[in-house]
Amino acid sequence: MALDDDIAILAAAPLFGLMNRDALRLISFAAERRRLEPGAVLFSRGETAEGGFVVTRGTVVLEPRSPGGTPVEAGPASLIGQAALFIPLERPTTARAGPGPVEVMAVTQAVMRRVLEVFPDAAAVIHDALADELAALTRAFAGSRAADPT
Repeated sequence: MALDDDIAILAAAPLFGLMNRDALRLISFAAERRRLEPGAVLFSRGETAEGGFVVTRGTVVLEPRSPGGTPVEAGPASLIGQAALFIPLERPTTARAGPGPVEVMAVTQAVMRRVLEVFPDAAAVIHDALADELAALTRAFAGSRAADPT
């Protein structure tokens, strides 16, 4: 895939779309590319996550977290493992390549740290976006608690 194509996919992905082209170029150069055959495991539930993935081609299927749940399909420009870009944590589910060939960019925490050091404006924008997400989640929990009469 050409550099401009990689940058366009990153720009369309959650969180990365907040960054400028130079930051996306650095990520594109530093990210590891992985190709997966249909059904191949990208990662398994319980593994330590040391970064996230951006789907560049095909579909990655995330198994349900609970029995009877519905699998989630992540297509091109999907970000898998947003929190793992910043902190090591345990993968909550297993991810497999969908029915066709799949390609992903693996973005490690080290790459993200480097990008945020080199582009402090990107760090500020991402900080604000994550703070807004957390505030919205907190409001939703507070609202559900207030609606629960028990």
